[in-house]
This record gives sequence, C-alpha cells and structure tokens, in this order.
Amino acid sequence: AGQRAYAYLFFPPDKQLSEEAYERLKTIGEATELGSGFRIAMRDLEIRGAGNLLGTGQSGHVASVGYDLYVQMVNEAIAELNGEAAVVPEEIVLELPAPAFLPPDYVEREDVRLDAYRRLAAVQTSGDVDDIALEWVDRFGPVPPPAAALLQVARVRAECVRTGVTSVTVLKNSTMAGPGLVAHVSPIRLPQSKQMRLARLYKGAVYRDQEQELRLPVRGGAGIAEDLIAALGELVPSAEGLVGSGSASPGQSA
Repeated sequence: AGQRAYAYLFFPPDKQLSEEAYERLKTIGEATELGSGFRIAMRDLEIRGAGNLLGTGQSGHVASVGYDLYVQMVNEAIAELNGEAAVVPEEIVLELPAPAFLPPDYVEREDVRLDAYRRLAAVQTSGDVDDIALEWVDRFGPVPPPAAALLQVARVRAECVRTGVTSVTVLKNSTMAGPGLVAHVSPIRLPQSKQMRLARLYKGAVYRDQEQELRLPVRGGAGIAEDLIAALGELVPSAEGLVGSGSASPGQSA
C-alpha cells in the first residue's frame, strides 16, 4: 500500500504500428490520472466500435456517428420495435447576455467541458442541476463565478421545461428611461388572476395574451437568471397546468 506502480509497454523498433494500435497506446499514455478507466473504455469503444447488440460481433462503427448519437439511435430503434412513439425533446432557446461558461483553467480537458455543456443542455429539473453542481465541486473544486452563472442558466432551462416555455430572449429595454433589460418569455399562459398579480409584483411587466408572451424587466448580470427563476416560480406554480400540446403556436418576440 502507498507504493506507485509503473507499466512499460514495448514494441519492436523495426515494426510499424497500425493506426489502431497507435491510438490505443496513445490513449493509455495520456490517461494516467486516477479514474481514467472509463475514459480509456470510451476511447476503445470509439476505436473498435460498439459491436452488435444482438449478435457475436465485437466491433462496429460508432465513431462514424459519435457515441451520443449512437445511443440515441439505439433507443429510437428499441422504441420502434416496441411500438412506442419516439420522444423528441422540446427545443428550448435561451439568449441571456451573461458571462456564463466553463473556464479552461477550471475544467482543463476540452472533451470534459463539452460533456458538461451537453449534460446541462439536457437537464429536466432543478435537482438535475444540483447534482451536476455537486459533481463539479467534487471533481474540480469550488465553482468559479462564470461556471456558477452557467448553472443558473441551466436552472432557467429547468424552469422552462417545467412551465412549457420554449424561448427566453433578453434584450435592451427601449421603453425605459436609462439602461435596462427586458426578458421576452414565450409561450406562457397566465390566467386573469396571475395577470393581476404580475402587474402588482413586477413594475413595467407586460403580458400579451394572444401571443402568450411575457415581457419582464430584469436586472443585469447574475440577476437575469435569478429574476427569471423567481418570476416563473411565482407566476406558474408547479401545481398549475401548462400550455397544452394543442395550443396555438406562440408569436415571435419583437
């Protein structure tokens, strides 16, 4: 216990390595930190392919489509065989002028950063974001401000999933004197009681019933996400219904 182990891999100097062998040796040489086993296994999966799920083949062509797309295609094929309708996730567009990103000096490896962005883009609940935040602290240390802002943006996304909102765009508020920002949120359905509450709680907010669009003044910086999360939680509580699938298409933000 407490002793460092070493492994030396040799090959004949007069023999030329195949591209596949070179890639495997390169992966082993680069993945030396603790917990690299999964990374090596994933790289091996890309090199030789995933094989046949229902056969004896041990190699395939997953690298030609990418692992994530491959898994999605497998799930769609299984759903089709079971006679189930494929679930297509609703696209959510968030345009928030805030410095929200993963700094390279916080998460150094590019593939890990890309995977983190992919996971944040797929969150469904605020609990999903909390799990990711705990994982970041455990793996990379205290979360810096830009990464914390990125987590807040993911929480806005989780609120959009909960309420049925598919578009949030924050623009300069040209109707206010001086600097200001306004968030265009759609589609969102507010009954008359909530519209009255909106007028009472959020000065300058406007709700367009026909377009199912909310225009909400928000603060800048980190306040953008905080204001959006608070407003959606206040105006569309979890127990209330969302915009149904048979609703008219929302209007575009002006």
